[in-house]
Amino acid sequence: MSHASRIVKREEHELPTDVVELAKALAELPGEHRQRIEPLIKSVLESTKRRRRILGLVQDALGQLRLDMRYLMFDLEATRRERDEFRRKLEEANGP
Repeated sequence: MSHASRIVKREEHELPTDVVELAKALAELPGEHRQRIEPLIKSVLESTKRRRRILGLVQDALGQLRLDMRYLMFDLEATRRERDEFRRKLEEANGP
């Protein structure tokens, strides 16, 4: 088994299909061509994996931000209701 095919099998679930197919095609090339291209495909595999990891982190952060915004909106609405209730009671106490 070649080095490129080990990379593909280990990370296949994390990579786009076209990148996996490219690595498999590389594994089928004659040795001299494969040796010239292997460092390049390894770089592509690593950068793709890194981008996927970064994308996952960004998506998690956006999800947390959305949740935080919901909590803040809920808190803001509760604060407004409390303010309005306090004003109403204040007006009743100072009223007629």
